[in-house]
Amino acid sequence: MLQLFIFSLFTWIPAFLCGVTTVKDVAVLEGRSLKIPCHYEPQYAGYVKYWCQGRTREFCTSLARTDETSEAKDKISIFDDPVQLVFTVTLNGLKEADSGWYMCGVEIGGFWNADAVAFTNIKVIHGMSTLNSQLSGEEGSRVTAECLYSERYRDSVKKWCRSGDWSSCLVTDSEGIYEDTSVAISDDRTGAFTVTLKKLQMRDGGWYWCSAGQQKIAVQVSVTPRPTTTAVAAASVTPTPGSSVAHLPPPKAISKESWNSYGSVTHSLMTPLHRVLTHEF
Repeated sequence: MLQLFIFSLFTWIPAFLCGVTTVKDVAVLEGRSLKIPCHYEPQYAGYVKYWCQGRTREFCTSLARTDETSEAKDKISIFDDPVQLVFTVTLNGLKEADSGWYMCGVEIGGFWNADAVAFTNIKVIHGMSTLNSQLSGEEGSRVTAECLYSERYRDSVKKWCRSGDWSSCLVTDSEGIYEDTSVAISDDRTGAFTVTLKKLQMRDGGWYWCSAGQQKIAVQVSVTPRPTTTAVAAASVTPTPGSSVAHLPPPKAISKESWNSYGSVTHSLMTPLHRVLTHEF
Protein backbone atom coordinates (compact mmCIF):
# COMPACT_ATOMS: atom_id res chain seq x y z
CA MET A 1 0.00 0.00 0.00
CA LEU A 2 2.87 2.36 0.77
CA GLN A 3 4.43 1.73 -2.63
CA LEU A 4 1.07 2.32 -4.30
CA PHE A 5 0.64 5.63 -2.47
CA ILE A 6 4.15 6.82 -3.38
CA PHE A 7 3.64 5.92 -7.05
CA SER A 8 0.32 7.75 -7.23
CA LEU A 9 1.88 10.77 -5.49
CA PHE A 10 4.62 11.04 -8.10
CA THR A 11 2.10 10.87 -10.95
CA TRP A 12 0.09 13.70 -9.34
CA ILE A 13 2.88 16.17 -8.47
CA PRO A 14 4.09 17.01 -12.03
CA ALA A 15 0.54 17.69 -13.21
CA PHE A 16 -0.09 19.99 -10.27
CA LEU A 17 3.15 21.92 -10.70
CA CYS A 18 3.50 22.13 -14.46
CA GLY A 19 0.27 21.18 -16.17
CA VAL A 20 -1.83 24.36 -15.67
CA THR A 21 -1.00 27.88 -14.53
CA THR A 22 -3.14 30.92 -13.74
CA VAL A 23 -3.17 34.10 -11.65
CA LYS A 24 -2.89 33.44 -7.92
CA ASP A 25 -4.92 36.32 -6.43
CA VAL A 26 -7.47 38.61 -8.07
CA ALA A 27 -9.50 41.52 -6.66
CA VAL A 28 -12.52 42.89 -8.52
CA LEU A 29 -15.26 45.39 -7.74
CA GLU A 30 -18.70 44.03 -6.96
CA GLY A 31 -21.02 44.03 -9.96
CA ARG A 32 -18.24 43.95 -12.56
CA SER A 33 -16.96 41.19 -14.85
CA LEU A 34 -13.73 39.24 -14.66
CA LYS A 35 -11.76 37.08 -17.11
CA ILE A 36 -9.40 34.39 -15.81
CA PRO A 37 -6.82 32.88 -18.22
CA CYS A 38 -5.82 29.27 -17.56
CA HIS A 39 -2.67 28.24 -19.46
CA TYR A 40 -1.84 24.59 -20.06
CA GLU A 41 0.89 22.43 -21.56
CA PRO A 42 0.67 21.33 -25.25
CA GLN A 43 -0.06 17.69 -24.36
CA TYR A 44 -3.41 18.79 -22.90
CA ALA A 45 -4.72 20.59 -25.99
CA GLY A 46 -7.32 17.92 -26.73
CA TYR A 47 -8.52 17.37 -23.15
CA VAL A 48 -11.70 18.63 -21.49
CA LYS A 49 -11.20 21.83 -19.47
CA TYR A 50 -13.33 22.85 -16.49
CA TRP A 51 -13.83 25.57 -13.86
CA CYS A 52 -14.96 24.78 -10.35
CA GLN A 53 -15.25 26.44 -6.94
CA GLY A 54 -13.33 24.95 -4.03
CA ARG A 55 -9.90 24.55 -2.49
CA THR A 56 -9.41 20.86 -3.35
CA ARG A 57 -10.30 18.72 -6.35
CA GLU A 58 -12.35 16.30 -4.28
CA PHE A 59 -14.57 19.07 -2.91
CA CYS A 60 -14.68 21.40 -5.92
CA THR A 61 -18.15 22.32 -7.24
CA SER A 62 -18.19 22.24 -11.04
CA LEU A 63 -19.41 25.50 -12.61
CA ALA A 64 -18.43 25.22 -16.29
CA ARG A 65 -16.93 22.64 -18.66
CA THR A 66 -15.83 22.79 -22.28
CA ASP A 67 -17.79 19.64 -23.11
CA GLU A 68 -21.05 20.95 -21.62
CA THR A 69 -23.25 24.01 -21.96
CA SER A 70 -23.34 25.91 -18.69
CA GLU A 71 -26.82 26.41 -17.21
CA ALA A 72 -25.68 29.82 -15.96
CA LYS A 73 -23.85 30.82 -19.16
CA ASP A 74 -24.89 34.47 -18.72
CA LYS A 75 -22.93 34.49 -15.46
CA ILE A 76 -20.14 32.00 -16.27
CA SER A 77 -18.69 30.97 -19.61
CA ILE A 78 -15.61 28.99 -20.63
CA PHE A 79 -13.73 29.10 -23.95
CA ASP A 80 -10.79 26.93 -24.96
CA ASP A 81 -8.18 28.08 -27.50
CA PRO A 82 -5.94 25.06 -28.24
CA VAL A 83 -3.80 27.13 -30.61
CA GLN A 84 -2.79 29.56 -27.86
CA LEU A 85 -2.90 26.77 -25.24
CA VAL A 86 -5.20 28.69 -22.92
CA PHE A 87 -8.81 28.44 -21.82
CA THR A 88 -10.56 31.55 -20.54
CA VAL A 89 -13.26 31.71 -17.88
CA THR A 90 -15.53 34.78 -17.88
CA LEU A 91 -17.45 35.68 -14.72
CA ASN A 92 -20.19 38.32 -14.93
CA GLY A 93 -22.08 40.34 -12.31
CA LEU A 94 -19.89 39.27 -9.41
CA LYS A 95 -21.18 39.54 -5.82
CA GLU A 96 -19.28 39.59 -2.55
CA ALA A 97 -20.62 36.09 -1.91
CA ASP A 98 -18.67 34.92 -5.00
CA SER A 99 -15.38 35.53 -3.20
CA GLY A 100 -13.30 32.42 -2.57
CA TRP A 101 -11.03 29.80 -4.08
CA TYR A 102 -11.54 28.53 -7.63
CA MET A 103 -9.76 26.01 -9.79
CA CYS A 104 -8.75 25.77 -13.46
CA GLY A 105 -8.67 22.09 -14.36
CA VAL A 106 -7.72 19.77 -17.20
CA GLU A 107 -9.59 16.47 -16.92
CA ILE A 108 -7.14 13.65 -17.49
CA GLY A 109 -9.09 10.82 -15.90
CA GLY A 110 -8.01 7.36 -14.92
CA PHE A 111 -7.14 5.89 -11.55
CA TRP A 112 -3.41 6.52 -11.86
CA ASN A 113 -3.54 10.04 -13.26
CA ALA A 114 -4.76 13.06 -11.34
CA ASP A 115 -6.14 16.07 -13.19
CA ALA A 116 -3.82 18.96 -13.98
CA VAL A 117 -5.08 21.93 -11.97
CA ALA A 118 -4.25 25.44 -10.76
CA PHE A 119 -5.94 27.50 -8.03
CA THR A 120 -6.85 31.17 -7.86
CA ASN A 121 -8.31 33.22 -5.02
CA ILE A 122 -10.93 35.79 -6.11
CA LYS A 123 -11.90 38.66 -3.82
CA VAL A 124 -15.04 40.58 -4.74
CA ILE A 125 -15.00 43.91 -2.93
CA HIS A 126 -17.24 46.95 -2.76
CA GLY A 127 -15.79 50.41 -3.06
CA MET A 128 -14.01 52.35 -5.79
CA SER A 129 -11.02 52.14 -8.09
CA THR A 130 -9.67 54.06 -11.06
CA LEU A 131 -8.09 53.09 -14.36
CA ASN A 132 -5.36 55.71 -13.97
CA SER A 133 -4.56 57.41 -10.69
CA GLN A 134 -2.09 59.83 -12.29
CA LEU A 135 -3.13 62.17 -15.11
CA SER A 136 -0.89 64.61 -16.97
CA GLY A 137 -1.66 67.25 -19.58
CA GLU A 138 -0.29 70.42 -21.12
CA GLU A 139 -1.70 73.78 -20.16
CA GLY A 140 -4.75 74.48 -22.33
CA SER A 141 -5.42 70.78 -23.10
CA ARG A 142 -7.86 68.37 -21.39
CA VAL A 143 -7.55 65.16 -19.36
CA THR A 144 -10.16 62.56 -18.35
CA ALA A 145 -10.31 60.44 -15.21
CA GLU A 146 -12.38 57.22 -15.23
CA CYS A 147 -13.66 56.34 -11.75
CA LEU A 148 -15.06 52.83 -11.17
CA TYR A 149 -17.53 51.97 -8.42
CA SER A 150 -19.19 48.79 -7.16
CA GLU A 151 -22.81 47.92 -7.82
CA ARG A 152 -24.25 49.16 -4.53
CA TYR A 153 -23.23 52.75 -5.41
CA ARG A 154 -24.97 52.77 -8.77
CA ASP A 155 -27.67 55.21 -7.63
CA SER A 156 -25.43 57.33 -5.39
CA VAL A 157 -24.46 60.85 -6.39
CA LYS A 158 -20.96 61.07 -7.80
CA LYS A 159 -18.53 63.79 -6.77
CA TRP A 160 -15.25 65.28 -7.90
CA CYS A 161 -13.46 67.15 -5.10
CA ARG A 162 -10.09 68.77 -4.60
CA SER A 163 -8.29 66.85 -1.87
CA GLY A 164 -8.48 68.56 1.51
CA ASP A 165 -11.36 70.84 0.50
CA TRP A 166 -14.79 69.16 0.59
CA SER A 167 -16.45 72.50 -0.11
CA SER A 168 -14.95 72.29 -3.62
CA CYS A 169 -16.96 69.15 -4.54
CA LEU A 170 -18.80 69.13 -7.86
CA VAL A 171 -21.88 66.87 -7.68
CA THR A 172 -23.85 65.08 -10.40
CA ASP A 173 -27.56 65.78 -10.84
CA SER A 174 -30.43 63.26 -11.01
CA GLU A 175 -29.34 62.32 -14.53
CA GLY A 176 -25.79 61.63 -13.44
CA ILE A 177 -24.44 64.76 -15.17
CA TYR A 178 -22.50 67.86 -14.16
CA GLU A 179 -20.87 70.39 -16.48
CA ASP A 180 -19.44 73.89 -16.39
CA THR A 181 -16.79 75.71 -18.44
CA SER A 182 -13.90 73.78 -16.91
CA VAL A 183 -15.25 70.38 -15.72
CA ALA A 184 -17.65 67.77 -17.12
CA ILE A 185 -18.84 64.70 -15.16
CA SER A 186 -20.84 61.85 -16.71
CA ASP A 187 -22.10 58.73 -14.90
CA ASP A 188 -23.06 55.71 -17.05
CA ARG A 189 -24.97 54.16 -14.08
CA THR A 190 -23.37 50.78 -14.80
CA GLY A 191 -20.21 51.05 -12.73
CA ALA A 192 -18.16 54.01 -13.96
CA PHE A 193 -18.22 57.77 -14.21
CA THR A 194 -15.80 60.03 -16.09
CA VAL A 195 -14.45 63.42 -15.09
CA THR A 196 -13.02 65.64 -17.85
CA LEU A 197 -10.97 68.70 -16.98
CA LYS A 198 -11.23 71.15 -19.89
CA LYS A 199 -8.73 73.88 -20.80
CA LEU A 200 -6.23 72.96 -18.11
CA GLN A 201 -4.57 75.75 -16.16
CA MET A 202 -1.48 75.54 -13.99
CA ARG A 203 -3.58 76.00 -10.85
CA ASP A 204 -5.53 72.81 -11.71
CA GLY A 205 -2.57 70.64 -10.74
CA GLY A 206 -2.89 68.69 -7.49
CA TRP A 207 -4.73 65.83 -5.78
CA TYR A 208 -8.46 65.14 -6.22
CA TRP A 209 -11.05 62.61 -5.04
CA CYS A 210 -13.50 60.58 -7.11
CA SER A 211 -16.37 59.87 -4.73
CA ALA A 212 -19.49 57.66 -4.77
CA GLY A 213 -21.55 57.47 -1.60
CA GLN A 214 -19.06 57.25 1.26
CA GLN A 215 -16.34 55.74 -0.92
CA LYS A 216 -13.55 57.70 -2.61
CA ILE A 217 -10.37 57.15 -4.60
CA ALA A 218 -7.46 59.57 -5.06
CA VAL A 219 -6.39 60.95 -8.46
CA GLN A 220 -3.35 63.17 -9.08
CA VAL A 221 -3.40 65.75 -11.89
CA SER A 222 -0.15 67.24 -13.23
CA VAL A 223 -0.15 70.24 -15.59
CA THR A 224 2.90 71.11 -17.69
CA PRO A 225 3.47 74.69 -18.95
CA ARG A 226 2.60 75.60 -22.52
CA PRO A 227 5.67 76.47 -24.68
CA THR A 228 6.45 80.22 -24.62
CA THR A 229 5.84 82.45 -27.66
CA THR A 230 9.59 83.07 -28.09
CA ALA A 231 10.33 79.35 -28.18
CA VAL A 232 7.54 78.73 -30.66
CA ALA A 233 8.76 81.58 -32.91
CA ALA A 234 12.35 80.30 -32.79
CA ALA A 235 11.20 76.80 -33.63
CA SER A 236 9.19 78.10 -36.58
CA VAL A 237 12.25 79.69 -38.28
CA THR A 238 14.80 77.02 -37.45
CA PRO A 239 15.43 74.87 -40.53
CA THR A 240 14.68 71.24 -40.06
CA PRO A 241 15.91 68.29 -42.11
CA GLY A 242 13.90 68.05 -45.31
CA SER A 243 12.54 71.59 -45.07
CA SER A 244 12.95 74.01 -48.02
CA VAL A 245 15.15 77.11 -47.63
CA ALA A 246 14.87 80.18 -49.90
CA HIS A 247 18.02 80.97 -51.94
CA LEU A 248 19.14 84.17 -53.62
CA PRO A 249 19.11 84.03 -57.46
CA PRO A 250 22.49 83.33 -59.07
CA PRO A 251 24.46 86.38 -60.35
CA LYS A 252 23.83 87.37 -63.96
CA ALA A 253 26.55 86.62 -66.51
CA ILE A 254 28.65 89.65 -67.63
CA SER A 255 28.11 90.41 -71.32
CA LYS A 256 30.80 91.71 -73.71
CA GLU A 257 29.09 95.10 -74.00
CA SER A 258 28.91 95.59 -70.22
CA TRP A 259 32.54 94.54 -69.87
CA ASN A 260 33.66 97.08 -72.54
CA SER A 261 31.64 99.80 -70.86
CA TYR A 262 33.18 98.91 -67.50
CA GLY A 263 36.65 99.02 -69.08
CA SER A 264 36.18 102.47 -70.62
CA VAL A 265 34.93 103.91 -67.32
CA THR A 266 37.86 102.43 -65.47
CA HIS A 267 40.30 103.89 -68.08
CA SER A 268 38.82 107.38 -67.74
CA LEU A 269 39.23 107.24 -63.96
CA MET A 270 42.73 105.83 -64.02
CA THR A 271 44.19 108.30 -66.63
CA PRO A 272 44.44 111.38 -64.29
CA LEU A 273 46.00 109.22 -61.64
CA HIS A 274 48.56 107.92 -64.13
CA ARG A 275 49.47 111.49 -65.09
CA VAL A 276 50.06 112.46 -61.48
CA LEU A 277 52.27 109.50 -60.92
CA THR A 278 54.28 110.18 -64.10
CA HIS A 279 54.47 114.00 -63.48
CA GLU A 280 52.67 114.75 -66.68
CA PHE A 281 50.81 117.70 -64.96
